Amino acid sequence: MKYNTSRSLLVIPEYGRNVQNMIEYAMTIEDRETRNRLANVVVGIMGQLNPHLRDAMDFKQKLWDHLFIISGFKLDVDSPYTKPSPEVLAQKPVKPSYPNESIKFKPYGKNIENIIQKAIELEDGAEKDNLTQIIANQLKKSYLSWNRDSVNDELIINHLNVLSANKLKLKEDFKLDSTNEIIFRNGINAAKKKPIKPFIKKKKNNNFNPGR
Repeated sequence: MKYNTSRSLLVIPEYGRNVQNMIEYAMTIEDRETRNRLANVVVGIMGQLNPHLRDAMDFKQKLWDHLFIISGFKLDVDSPYTKPSPEVLAQKPVKPSYPNESIKFKPYGKNIENIIQKAIELEDGAEKDNLTQIIANQLKKSYLSWNRDSVNDELIINHLNVLSANKLKLKEDFKLDSTNEIIFRNGINAAKKKPIKPFIKKKKNNNFNPGR
């Protein structure tokens, strides 16, 4: 009996030992036509073993690429697709670029800063005043999500002044939504619901005798 510890490592374990053995056997076949037929059979088996790949783009090409990878790029057969090269596997993925813009107040995020800039560009009037009030309440809501222990309306207004460079002003008679109202509306620290008791149907007493 052979143990896996004494065998060669599986290049792509998802396909199993038998597929790798068939590919290694295909490399020993001298007749090119026979080798091509066997390669097509192996690719079909690989597709059956990994049906989830059928939802991916270029399903067949992925299978042929895996065939060559498992063979160590040594299998010489006619593929319907361009053969991959070992250099492609050695390439490192391109590192995605992330924005380097700094956020003044992390609890609010960058989107609220962009909205504030749009509000600043509006002409003075009811629309700008309403949007400023919405922004102020959103700041308080975001702050409560980050720090649920306490929030000071003066602090929120101060943050609005900093974020807008004092270009957005709330009316003197405007009041921010109360903390309790925001908590209730957004489910912050919501009380746990009481479990519903299961309804148990009482058994009928078929032996009831009114004469007893």
